[in-house]
Amino acid sequence: MPHAEEPEDRMAWVEPEVRPGSLLVSSTDLTDPAFRRTVVYMIEHNDAGSLGVVVNRPSGTVVRNVLPQWAPLTTHTSALYIGGPVKRDSALCLGTARNGVDIDGVSGLRRVDGKVVMVDLDSDPAVIAPLVEGIRIFAGYSGWTIGQLDSELERDDWMVISSLPSDVMSPPHVDVWAGVLRRQPLPLSMLASHPIELERN
Repeated sequence: MPHAEEPEDRMAWVEPEVRPGSLLVSSTDLTDPAFRRTVVYMIEHNDAGSLGVVVNRPSGTVVRNVLPQWAPLTTHTSALYIGGPVKRDSALCLGTARNGVDIDGVSGLRRVDGKVVMVDLDSDPAVIAPLVEGIRIFAGYSGWTIGQLDSELERDDWMVISSLPSDVMSPPHVDVWAGVLRRQPLPLSMLASHPIELERN
């Protein structure tokens, strides 16, 4: 007679594979200042390496000061976000497509996953505006060479979690790191209450 499945077996959290649209959520033990308590939205993950942007690091710079033509399309905040430590002098843009809009084949837009799209900042904002609910612009990005991310995952530096479109466009006052963890099953959801600074306890 086969072994009966225990209730906790059905509740066990299974880490998804890294793919475009995955979130990398930093572990509580990851103390690197560039990635401490960060959430990275993955844009590319293939044999050539991996690329994503940190979605919870607003900067003190406003978009209208660097890319004024795109400022009216930004969502929830006018801030430029710090996408990661690589090429901070370059900008990368993500947006969420409007419901019912087919963006396949549209010049200036490339689907990443679901409603989330990459926006070419050299394109015409007037053309893009009717197609997206909003955008977020990132200075720099987070990148990994072949095998580098796999090594960090084996070291448990990151938790791989499925994303929601709203994760990319969260307001700056929202704790995205804790919010993403809170919606996971146990035991991950318990990490959401992990203190920002252990020495404060």
